[in-house]
Amino acid sequence: MKKEFRKIVLSFLIFAALVWALTSCEKYLDRPGPAVIPEEEMFKNFRNFQGFVEELYNCIPNMSSHDYHNSWNYGEDEYWEYGITYPFAFKIDQGDYWAWTYEGTGWFLPDRGGAGSQNRNDKKKLWGHSWYGIRKINSGLVNLDKLVGATTEEKNLLAGQLYFFRGWFHFMLMQYWGGLPYISTELPINEPPRLPRLSYQATADSVAKDFERAADLLPVNWDETTVGKQTLGNNNIRINKVMALAYLGKNLLWAGSPLMNRESGGGATYSTDYCKRASDAFAQALQIVESTGRYKLAEFSQYRELFYTWRQSSKVPGLQEAIFYENLTANNVGSFRWNQVNDYRPNAINNSGVKVYPTANYVSYYGMANGMPIKDPAVADPESGYDPTHPWRNRDPRFYNDIIYDGVQCVKNASAVGNNLKRQYASLYTGGYYRTDSKPKEAITGFLNKKFTDQYMNDWDGYKDDNSLVLSFMRLADVYLMYAEATANGYGSPQSSAPGYSLSAVEAINKIRLRAGVGEVNAKFLGSTSEFMNELRRERAVELAFEGHRFVDLRRWLLLTQRPYTYKKRVEFDRVTPENQIYADPKNAEVRNYRETVIIERQLQDRHYWFPFTRDDVNQYEDFKQNPGWN
Repeated sequence: MKKEFRKIVLSFLIFAALVWALTSCEKYLDRPGPAVIPEEEMFKNFRNFQGFVEELYNCIPNMSSHDYHNSWNYGEDEYWEYGITYPFAFKIDQGDYWAWTYEGTGWFLPDRGGAGSQNRNDKKKLWGHSWYGIRKINSGLVNLDKLVGATTEEKNLLAGQLYFFRGWFHFMLMQYWGGLPYISTELPINEPPRLPRLSYQATADSVAKDFERAADLLPVNWDETTVGKQTLGNNNIRINKVMALAYLGKNLLWAGSPLMNRESGGGATYSTDYCKRASDAFAQALQIVESTGRYKLAEFSQYRELFYTWRQSSKVPGLQEAIFYENLTANNVGSFRWNQVNDYRPNAINNSGVKVYPTANYVSYYGMANGMPIKDPAVADPESGYDPTHPWRNRDPRFYNDIIYDGVQCVKNASAVGNNLKRQYASLYTGGYYRTDSKPKEAITGFLNKKFTDQYMNDWDGYKDDNSLVLSFMRLADVYLMYAEATANGYGSPQSSAPGYSLSAVEAINKIRLRAGVGEVNAKFLGSTSEFMNELRRERAVELAFEGHRFVDLRRWLLLTQRPYTYKKRVEFDRVTPENQIYADPKNAEVRNYRETVIIERQLQDRHYWFPFTRDDVNQYEDFKQNPGWN
């Protein structure tokens, strides 16, 4: 995919785009226009105009590979090594949201380099690159009438991409800062800005209009257009109708969620109207997907390839399920080979990296293979079949895919660890080697993450070779889950469906569970939307685990400050099964005294539902208001 991306850019890129690429992202309302290449050259034909548009793809932020130790999960899902204070997740734990303006491990920084910079550290700036892109987009829309000799298809493709990205950049910012001034014109550079901040829902309405325009103008598949045939087979990441409709739905669902509804003057509940509109947009996107096969859910046998590839010639993961990727520029860079992989394993296996582990409370969201949740990990539950004396037995198959638990083999080359079984196999019980070696880098939570790295990737046998991790900002499973949420809250029940679409809310969740081999949502959760939402929230936690969604989900549901979501926990237990039997069959190992204990409880307040704007931003003019509590 990295090669594919280069081919796409090279197919259209001309010197006009370099005008924008060689300049840094200045303050978002103070960006001068093109100063080197005359506009009549930049916009005179489709090839030149598309070269201008290409840089918008380079403004997509990079969430996972921008610094040496990458931190993108800010919910209750991960715990970083004790005493290491610079990961952005640690700053969130402490309530220090100002860190978005300076902390290198986050991906929000306001400015540090130009959109054309090839330094991966400059690919993360959601704030700076979004406003930069919006300014560029409005310039392009103003100059569309300068395009001469272009076909209707070419004009539609250009306009569709511009409208999509204008909506997308605004939407990405809104998730973290709330309502914004919606910049839909090319602002004069010689006048001070005066656009007021809108409510979240008012801003989302403008975003929706842009996504709707984009969906009307763009094809489902660029390969089937005259223009796309010039780069046949290399158009996968180009903006298309499905992307526009899916993001239209996401934007409307977010606008209808409790946090955003409250911010806009409504109640701290779902907005039925916004949820209906979201459901309809998702239904339209899913109907196109199901009728054309443009995107597909991966088979569970290929599930890992949605998240990483290893020894596949730097192949970008995602398969046909990935709809919208993060910036691909950093694919296969050294951060993964030297740190990202090492960060997930304790010093007992590899004595490099800053350690990060899944919290025990988050791992408990992975319920049973029959689809039932685990009510209390310390208590047996006859209804689900969960037994704390055998906590790894009969779990959701995604648990075994994503999580390393006690007794799982982590090293094949036994001689590399001195033929020490407690190093070769995960010794994660209380007092186990992984839990006590090299403090404070020990596996403090009692679990390791293998969703993004092969369990043997630290085995001194090529773990530094050709491993690739690229996150999807959106994949098809997420669209089904968002459709389920929007439909249940918009049309009234788990059994509801969007008009003209046959799939009900609960059937959409079951479609994702069926792929993983998990039992359907139990009838006890289908009596009301509130009961259904408990399972839907758990399903999102499991299916989208560690992919960067949890923090936004907790915030929009108004759960970030509520127990138990404020806790980060470890698991404690003693082994019962003899050691050699554990290693032969860890799923069925017997333990005793299984329990969770609190590592930290985050003391977050209502102000922590939104990031603060920089003081320079809010001091520009009176109508640009700071978020509450961040004066």
